[in-house]
Amino acid sequence: MIKCHLSRLMGERKLKIADVAKDTGINRGTITRLYHETAVRVEFDVIERLCQYLECEVQDLFEIVEGS
Repeated sequence: MIKCHLSRLMGERKLKIADVAKDTGINRGTITRLYHETAVRVEFDVIERLCQYLECEVQDLFEIVEGS
Protein backbone atom coordinates (compact mmCIF):
# COMPACT_ATOMS: atom_id res chain seq x y z
CA MET A 1 0.00 0.00 0.00
CA ILE A 2 1.21 3.51 -0.76
CA LYS A 3 0.62 6.11 1.95
CA CYS A 4 0.34 9.76 1.02
CA HIS A 5 1.67 12.29 3.53
CA LEU A 6 0.05 15.35 1.93
CA SER A 7 -2.21 16.03 4.92
CA ARG A 8 0.76 15.99 7.31
CA LEU A 9 2.89 18.20 5.06
CA MET A 10 0.05 20.67 4.60
CA GLY A 11 -0.69 20.67 8.34
CA GLU A 12 2.94 21.45 9.17
CA ARG A 13 2.73 24.46 6.85
CA LYS A 14 -0.82 25.41 7.90
CA LEU A 15 -2.04 25.17 4.30
CA LYS A 16 -5.63 24.67 3.19
CA ILE A 17 -6.70 22.55 0.24
CA ALA A 18 -8.08 25.64 -1.51
CA ASP A 19 -4.76 27.47 -1.10
CA VAL A 20 -2.75 24.60 -2.57
CA ALA A 21 -5.18 24.26 -5.47
CA LYS A 22 -5.02 27.98 -6.24
CA ASP A 23 -1.24 28.23 -5.91
CA THR A 24 -0.40 25.09 -7.92
CA GLY A 25 -3.19 25.00 -10.49
CA ILE A 26 -3.97 21.42 -9.45
CA ASN A 27 -7.66 20.50 -9.43
CA ARG A 28 -9.13 20.83 -5.93
CA GLY A 29 -10.70 17.37 -6.19
CA THR A 30 -7.31 15.82 -6.90
CA ILE A 31 -5.77 17.48 -3.86
CA THR A 32 -8.75 16.44 -1.72
CA ARG A 33 -8.40 12.79 -2.79
CA LEU A 34 -4.67 12.83 -2.03
CA TYR A 35 -5.26 14.60 1.28
CA HIS A 36 -7.82 11.99 2.38
CA GLU A 37 -5.84 9.12 0.79
CA THR A 38 -8.69 8.04 -1.47
CA ALA A 39 -6.85 8.65 -4.77
CA VAL A 40 -6.36 5.55 -6.91
CA ARG A 41 -3.96 7.17 -9.39
CA VAL A 42 -1.91 10.35 -9.66
CA GLU A 43 -0.39 12.02 -12.72
CA PHE A 44 3.36 12.62 -12.67
CA ASP A 45 2.91 16.34 -13.29
CA VAL A 46 0.72 16.59 -10.16
CA ILE A 47 3.41 14.89 -8.07
CA GLU A 48 6.05 17.19 -9.53
CA ARG A 49 4.02 20.37 -8.87
CA LEU A 50 3.23 19.31 -5.29
CA CYS A 51 6.88 18.52 -4.55
CA GLN A 52 8.01 21.85 -5.99
CA TYR A 53 5.32 23.75 -4.10
CA LEU A 54 5.99 21.98 -0.78
CA GLU A 55 9.77 22.01 -1.38
CA CYS A 56 9.99 18.28 -0.70
CA GLU A 57 11.08 15.09 -2.42
CA VAL A 58 8.75 12.40 -3.77
CA GLN A 59 9.71 10.10 -0.86
CA ASP A 60 8.56 12.81 1.59
CA LEU A 61 5.14 12.82 -0.07
CA PHE A 62 4.66 9.08 -0.62
CA GLU A 63 5.71 5.99 1.31
CA ILE A 64 5.28 2.27 0.67
CA VAL A 65 3.76 0.64 3.74
CA GLU A 66 4.20 -3.13 3.94
CA GLY A 67 1.41 -5.42 5.10
CA SER A 68 -1.49 -3.04 4.60
